[in-house]
Amino acid sequence: MSQYILSIDQGTTSSRAMLFDANGRAEFTAQRGFAQHFPNDGWVEHNAEEIWVTTLTVVREALQKAGAENRTIAAIGITNQRETTVVWDRVSGEPIYHAIVWQDRRTAGYCEILRDQGLEAMVTGKTGLLLDPYFSGTKLNWILDNVNGARARAEKGELAFGTIDCFLIWRLTGGRLHATDATNASRTMMFNIHDQQWDRELLEMLELPESLLPEVRDCAADYGSTDKALLDVEIPIAGVAGDQQAALIGQACFEPGMIKSTYGTGCFMVLNTGEQALASSNKLLTTVGYRLNGRTTYALEGSIFVAGAAVQWLRDGIGIIESAAETEALAESLASNNGVYLVPAFTGLGAPHWDPAARGAIFGITRDTGAAELVRATLESVCYQTFDLLEAKRRDGLKPTRLRVDGGMVQNNWLCGFLADVLDIAVERPQQTETTALGAAYLAGLQVGLFDSLDDIAARWQAEREFEPEMPSQQRNLLLADWHEAVIKVKTGG
Repeated sequence: MSQYILSIDQGTTSSRAMLFDANGRAEFTAQRGFAQHFPNDGWVEHNAEEIWVTTLTVVREALQKAGAENRTIAAIGITNQRETTVVWDRVSGEPIYHAIVWQDRRTAGYCEILRDQGLEAMVTGKTGLLLDPYFSGTKLNWILDNVNGARARAEKGELAFGTIDCFLIWRLTGGRLHATDATNASRTMMFNIHDQQWDRELLEMLELPESLLPEVRDCAADYGSTDKALLDVEIPIAGVAGDQQAALIGQACFEPGMIKSTYGTGCFMVLNTGEQALASSNKLLTTVGYRLNGRTTYALEGSIFVAGAAVQWLRDGIGIIESAAETEALAESLASNNGVYLVPAFTGLGAPHWDPAARGAIFGITRDTGAAELVRATLESVCYQTFDLLEAKRRDGLKPTRLRVDGGMVQNNWLCGFLADVLDIAVERPQQTETTALGAAYLAGLQVGLFDSLDDIAARWQAEREFEPEMPSQQRNLLLADWHEAVIKVKTGG
């Protein structure tokens, strides 16, 4: 093939551009990190301009690589950190405030007020979501109320709202297109996932003018072309999906009942439920898995706020490791966890607890506790949290027997093995673990005809390694009991 697909993977801690060939093989990656801002307790912000600059930088690097090989770019796919909220001026394109990140908890009090008004059942019924600061709607309300003049400007139609995909599409097209896809829209708490439209009742509840909102399109669709003045070439933007839905596609989980779990900054377990928007009785989220040719496939999702971010904290926060690669050997160096448990509720607890006020804690420390115990407790916490998500799905009547995993953390063999032990099901790691970027590439390739169908994509999925559970059930149960005792201690209702 003389063409590549360029995938933009705009994540929580870095912006990446990857080049994929027609077989879904990654041929080149450029990556740039950017600053995390924590202006108050529980607040997390990004500079949207820095996100744009890092994205543009890696895209240009990818284009240089393709040019050096005399290859062209057939299309661009975009995947992004979801729920993160940006508001910008429609004329200048300048953001009016930092992007408020999905991890941010500043609107917890506002969510509580809405919950006390008895509105959560309506929100869940329309959106599949809970009333939680995780989602974009309350973040957008906060910006309009707290940035000088923002609400008046929004009412006049001078401002635009978008999740990160939408902001990048606006910039890449030179401000010609204000659009998002159905998966990102489904995470805003403003979008009715059943009729696939922005919902006026939800907008009234959140006091948000509809003029702020982008057009919602399919995941594989025409999202315009890059501005020639920007990249010296017009490239069609042809695929868009939020990061977890993109990973569902990259893992080829196209049949109802198939399930994947992605381990990046957070951990997100998504199960394909087909054309049925199944409601959970255990605080899992009903969401859009993907929308193609106007047909919506739904999913059930459990969200863990802190997974890889806990390893990042070990490295950058307390400095007990120099790189994430060290964690595998340190965990393996111990015969057990020596009774040490970390509950990484750094920004509250996600599913199935949904406790925004919970804070992290370490239990079981003794004089002998060292770096290895802290590292192992951190890795184990990711597996225990995954168990809680899987158990919630089981209580909802679903019985997955295999789990496809992806993301940077699953390069760690010890983690994958312990995950299989704790879950008591087989864990499959694909040959291409960067499935988020791959999913965006597949969507773009579908739109421009490089891939024939979802079956064509599914045939390309291959396992690199499978991990089978080996832990005796008595040992598993003891570990989980100690974990759940630790979680109870950090919950605000505990």
